[in-house]
Amino acid sequence: MTSESTLDDEDTFKILIATDIHLGYMEKDAIRGNDTFETFDEILKCAKQNNVDFILLGGDLFHDNKPSRRTMHKCMELLRKYCMGDQPIMFEILSDQAVNFGNSNFPWVNYLDENLNISIPVFSVHGNHDDPTGADGLCALDLLSCAGLVNHFGRSRSVEKIEISPLLLAKGSSRIALYGIGESG
Repeated sequence: MTSESTLDDEDTFKILIATDIHLGYMEKDAIRGNDTFETFDEILKCAKQNNVDFILLGGDLFHDNKPSRRTMHKCMELLRKYCMGDQPIMFEILSDQAVNFGNSNFPWVNYLDENLNISIPVFSVHGNHDDPTGADGLCALDLLSCAGLVNHFGRSRSVEKIEISPLLLAKGSSRIALYGIGESG
């Protein structure tokens, strides 16, 4: 191995981290209505252009707990445009996916789903604006997760007893652990 290291080597994770995007904020405003969608488009475009291994969203992807149909549609459109495709995933998940994604009916990472072609995986925790509420304890991220567009992790079944199980990832000889816990209200 040479002393020069590149960001494209087989042991280096390239991660784009974004948070507090607040999709749908002021969406009915004539001037600022598309701002959050344009910002999300730029984030995803940057991830694709820089050939990142994955995107990590730190919460508040949505501004409202129950985003409008327009907001959900635009979000799904952008994720499909930039994050689906045939580009191979160059890292693996080592942790127990049934634990990491146990709140989902599809308790595995989306890029391993034989029915999907994911080129850039998106991992996300929920924030206080997009937290799971109501009788079913669902949020917009759960819809995106069910559609196979994001990997929603860091959910806790109880605010009294919080258990955190990190996502353990490997790329070449590198190992990382992602700890995440969504906002609990």
